Amino acid sequence: MVTVTIHAAKTNLSQLIARAESGEEIILARGTQPVAKLVPLHPSPRKRQFGGLRGVVSVAPSFFDPLPDDDIALWE
Repeated sequence: MVTVTIHAAKTNLSQLIARAESGEEIILARGTQPVAKLVPLHPSPRKRQFGGLRGVVSVAPSFFDPLPDDDIALWE
C-alpha cells in the first residue's frame, strides 16, 4: 500500500488510477494525515487452481458405472 499526498495525486491521477486498476491500493493523504483510499472498483478475479478441492470433494467408484437402460431412455 502506497501513501500519496493529495497534491501529488492531482499531478499523477492517471498513473494512480492505472495502478489501482491493476489491484494496488493507494492511500491519499493531506500532509501526513491519511484521508482516502483509492482501490479498484471491481476486484480482480482469483485464478482457478487445479486440484483446489482435493480432499474436500470425493467421487464414489459407482459414479463411473454405466447407467441403467431406463435412465438412458429418459435422456434420448
